[in-house]
Amino acid sequence: MNKLLAKILITFTALFVTGITYAQKPKPDTVTAGLYITSIHDINFKDKEYTADMWLWLRYKKKEFDFIKNLEVPQAKTVTKSFTTVDSSNNKIFILMKLQCVMKDSWAINNFPFDSQKLRFSIENSQFDSKAIIFKIDNRGQHFDPRFTLNGWAIDSISLTSGIKKYETAFGDSIVPPHTEYSNFKAVLRIHRDAMGLFWKMFLGMYVAFLIAYMCFYIHADSIDSRFGLSVGALFAVIGNKYIIDNTLPESTTFTLVDTLHGLTLLFILATIICNTFSLRLIKTNKLKEGRRFDFISAQVVLVAYLVLNGWFIYTASRG
Repeated sequence: MNKLLAKILITFTALFVTGITYAQKPKPDTVTAGLYITSIHDINFKDKEYTADMWLWLRYKKKEFDFIKNLEVPQAKTVTKSFTTVDSSNNKIFILMKLQCVMKDSWAINNFPFDSQKLRFSIENSQFDSKAIIFKIDNRGQHFDPRFTLNGWAIDSISLTSGIKKYETAFGDSIVPPHTEYSNFKAVLRIHRDAMGLFWKMFLGMYVAFLIAYMCFYIHADSIDSRFGLSVGALFAVIGNKYIIDNTLPESTTFTLVDTLHGLTLLFILATIICNTFSLRLIKTNKLKEGRRFDFISAQVVLVAYLVLNGWFIYTASRG
């Protein structure tokens, strides 16, 4: 009886230990990652891409991770490894590589040219998911060269984080439901544009066209051809200026600052034409004094309203 009880107890203990062993999931291995950006250039606003040169390093234990072959940069158009070194001493793998990546990203153009952008870079291991790998951030030192110049832009900050990227697919495996998670290492570089020079370069033609239309208020009302000829010419000049700027920007379904300023200018040129028409009507009915007074008041109202609205929209965009 005692032997039977002992056997039952041993069997139960073995099953209990085995159950605990199977219930405990193996912990993923840690990969320590860091980067140092040496250059960002060839920012292509139209095609939503830029080129980044950087040093990337990874430190881990398992050789099978092999980041030289398994490095995945999800948002990259192309990835070029110009230099790679591997140190496998002390039972650890240390990889240092020099990368040049042509990155695809989305641009926020609502406040262009007073825009701020986030340049995103991330890596994953293409063969091992988050059950096998988790990333740890190496935050020591700086992460970009403060001496390199990003033409037309200023760097605000850079942040390094690690996380989990979810894919709602099993990549052909028989997993139900089809869901896969990969650990990733992410860098976000925040930059803003030095905008004033570019602003005047792009919008000077538009403002000159408005001033040409505005000068119609100071042309004698008898010169009908001059008044309407200048206004209509200015109207087409603003439209042409907008098409030129739009060709340098990516497609957008939102109403941007570029659209706002050009639309505002077109409306005020139209208002100028309407005022000229009404002034001409007064003069044709022998109300010369009233016509001149109307021209003077209209000129002040149009100019002040145009300047105030432009200043407000530009100020709001520059603070956004």
